[in-house]
Amino acid sequence: MDVLQIAIVIAIIILLVKPVGTYVYHVFSNEQSKQDRVFGGTERVIYRLLGLKSRAGMGWKKYALSFVITNIVLTAVSYLILRLQNALPYNPNDIGNMESTLTFNTVISFMTNTNLQHYSGESALTYFSQMAVIMMMMFTSAATGFSVAIAFVRGITSKGKTIGNFFEDFVKAHTRIFLPISFILTLVLVALQVPQTLDPTLTVKTLEGAVQQIAIGPVASLESIKHLGTNGGGFFGVNSAHPFENPSPLTNVLEILAMWTLPAALPYTFGLFAKNKKQGWVIFSAMMILFLVFLTTVYTAEKAGSPVMNALGVDASQGSMEGKEVRFGIAQSSLFTAVTTAATTGTVNNMHDTLTPLGGMVPMAEMMLNVVFGGKGVGLINMLMYAILGVFICGLMVGRTPEFLGRKIEPREMKLIAIAILAHPFIILAPTALALMTDVGTAAITNPGYHGISQVLYEYTSSAANNGSGFEGLGDNTPFWNITTGLVMLFGRYISMIAMLGVAGSLASKQWVPETIGTFRTDNKLFTGLLIGTVLLIGALTFLPAIVLGPIAEHLTLR
Repeated sequence: MDVLQIAIVIAIIILLVKPVGTYVYHVFSNEQSKQDRVFGGTERVIYRLLGLKSRAGMGWKKYALSFVITNIVLTAVSYLILRLQNALPYNPNDIGNMESTLTFNTVISFMTNTNLQHYSGESALTYFSQMAVIMMMMFTSAATGFSVAIAFVRGITSKGKTIGNFFEDFVKAHTRIFLPISFILTLVLVALQVPQTLDPTLTVKTLEGAVQQIAIGPVASLESIKHLGTNGGGFFGVNSAHPFENPSPLTNVLEILAMWTLPAALPYTFGLFAKNKKQGWVIFSAMMILFLVFLTTVYTAEKAGSPVMNALGVDASQGSMEGKEVRFGIAQSSLFTAVTTAATTGTVNNMHDTLTPLGGMVPMAEMMLNVVFGGKGVGLINMLMYAILGVFICGLMVGRTPEFLGRKIEPREMKLIAIAILAHPFIILAPTALALMTDVGTAAITNPGYHGISQVLYEYTSSAANNGSGFEGLGDNTPFWNITTGLVMLFGRYISMIAMLGVAGSLASKQWVPETIGTFRTDNKLFTGLLIGTVLLIGALTFLPAIVLGPIAEHLTLR
């Protein structure tokens, strides 16, 4: 039954790839389509309000500057709202202003599509803050990532010298994808008993006569964009393990599909832009093979349970259920864990801190690689980065100038790719070492030893990958953790995005080279294997020592 549950969800995703990928292509291809009759009028009004008279294509530098400035403005507005939320409307529970370093961490977290939470939403945020800051950023950060991914795809596939117009892409991502789909999903979640209200916290009496406070609020609307935008920040502190956020196995499956469908469909969209669908299926196949390996690992580890508990003779026939909700069980908990870190969403329906050592290694490894589907375009950009790297390596081996999609890969592109590849492990491993060397860092560890190393490593890995999930046993709401993870989230988001836009701009400006008999094909099974090998090789070289010190050492010790 467990395998059947998982297989059905995977089958649905595969069936959705082609229609959703095609729809996304028509959104951003800038070709006339039936969508224009539905959304065109609204978009023209928005363009006029923005003063966007001309939507001419941009070079990569102007595109990057446009999305960075937009993000800065939204971050500044959000910071002010959180610092002044006590004086703003829709605060029926009289919640105070947020502390300065926590505010810094929160606005950076949501603007970078990370949604790392060092607070509990039901007690730290007003309804106005949840809607005007958290939900607003869930839409805008997802639209930003989607726009940059499409711009990158245009750059490496088109024969023009522009990569599109950021503001046009940004608006279309909202009007044609996130707003309409999230509205529909919100209604579905409300029908499935997820709350959507502005009423204050409920005060009720239990059967024993005790008084209990039950937090409610506009939960369903946040849940929809939280998953569609691969954001992950929960309305409640326990995220999608809370019965108001995720009340049943059916809502659990819907949330998995919501956060997985768009990232899974983007490789097919890439194939359409490249005028070669096989290119898209190669990328998708590499992602799915890696995903299935990780999913099998976490499911097997959790199903086997803890060796210590098994040695004590405790009935572990259901596997390791510590930290998991009974209504989901091992199968849906394991699938959710694998998907949320593969899609860099960060939402959780179980406590990752209580996963078995090998089970906890899986989400950590997925975020370290950051290519297994990824969030709004992150996985696609990073996988294409490894594809270009793989082609470059093969070109060096045979003494031929490497080509990818009709463009020669030269030192300029490889320098930018090197920056993106090296920055990711650096901003994970350097802060991890700093935290483990200092008292302010180690003071947050609640489980010393190898698991404590995993707690710290997971926190910075999640921040750098813009995922947001955590080994929540870590006491991370301190100035040290708020500032350091905030900086890691900033670097993790913008260094790679700007570098890869630079690659796209460079390739877009090059003359197209016709395919010859000597061209290395990138649309077959051989290249799929090469791509997977390149990802695993780079990942092992950079992260394996840290993995050995954390989850692997803990696993061997338990046994």
